[in-house]
Amino acid sequence: MLRTISGFDRIGEENAFAVLARATALAAEGKDIINLGIGQPDFKTPVHIVEAAIKALKDGHHGYTPATGLLAAREAVARRTLTTTGVEVSPENVMIVPGGKVTMFAAILIFGEPGAEILYPDPGFPIYRSMIEFTGAKPIPVPIREENGFAFSAEETLGLITPKTRLLILNSPANPTGGVTPKSEIEKLVKGLEAHPHVAIMSDEIYDVMNYDGEEHCSLLTFPEIRDRLIVLNGWSKTWAMTGWRMGWSIWPNSHESGQLYDKVRKLAVNCWSCVNAPSQFAGIAAIDGPQDDVVKMCKAFDNRRKIVVDGLNSLPGISCTTPKGAFYAFPNVKETGWPAKQLATALLDEAGVALIGGPDFGILGEGYIRLSYANSEENILRAIERIEKFLAK
Repeated sequence: MLRTISGFDRIGEENAFAVLARATALAAEGKDIINLGIGQPDFKTPVHIVEAAIKALKDGHHGYTPATGLLAAREAVARRTLTTTGVEVSPENVMIVPGGKVTMFAAILIFGEPGAEILYPDPGFPIYRSMIEFTGAKPIPVPIREENGFAFSAEETLGLITPKTRLLILNSPANPTGGVTPKSEIEKLVKGLEAHPHVAIMSDEIYDVMNYDGEEHCSLLTFPEIRDRLIVLNGWSKTWAMTGWRMGWSIWPNSHESGQLYDKVRKLAVNCWSCVNAPSQFAGIAAIDGPQDDVVKMCKAFDNRRKIVVDGLNSLPGISCTTPKGAFYAFPNVKETGWPAKQLATALLDEAGVALIGGPDFGILGEGYIRLSYANSEENILRAIERIEKFLAK
């Protein structure tokens, strides 16, 4: 038997892809499946973005690009950051990467090792914990509680920091809950972090444009006191419906105090993915600099669907749903149904033809909840609610 390093035995998965595979297989057998499991917009990438990639190919942009990304793409991200946050960042601090996961992979790899502790949201994106465990670091869950509107608590988060803490991962608007942490709570957290200068922060802001009910996104970039130890994760996947393009960006500090984090991840890029493909970067520039009408239209559609989902779920026996304030997920409480969450999700797929994700796939505190993505049509959402109701009535 071949011997591999023990770290690979600790790698987990993102079960949404397993559910997608199962749903696809059932559909291939002729079963009518409504997929509310996978977290990707059901909208097509806007036409002008696709055309920019085609033009880049026709113009001969077929070769390598810098490991950090095309300067024009990094400049576009810097412009967009200034527009959305009011913060001026240098293109020399921007990394263009092949998807959002790459940023969390790099950040956790840089700070994680045996003896270190990394704080991450629970329930949260499953790759956080998976990568922490891979590095040998100890994962410390930061509870994300329904009674707190699925926002993190600054006091509770700060209370988990120890001298061993290397990295704190934050996510707002959040996957899987749709929770948005208010600015006042973020301010408390930043103030408290002054007492812990040894802790780096990675802020996952991939859903930054998807805020509802008057909520405004509060980027961690707006706090200069932590910018020298802040990594911001963002990208094109959600905002411009470009999940399959594998296009992300991140903003890294590069001062002596930060340990030249940007240069570290640049070296990682050289050794790992070389660069992001050139045509997609031209598409990314067009996405940022072009018309945003499709983005506005998509977010409005998500908002309308959100209301339908919340009303529908709260009408079902044994289910209650806190209104999500961001992203395109609902995280209903299913404890009163009497079903363990993952078993319920499996049964709904196999017997009712509705694909959902069980809450435990997002962390220890996910038991009793399921994740529903409303990145699907209003018609399909209503059909899914009807099927769930019939299933529960049995």
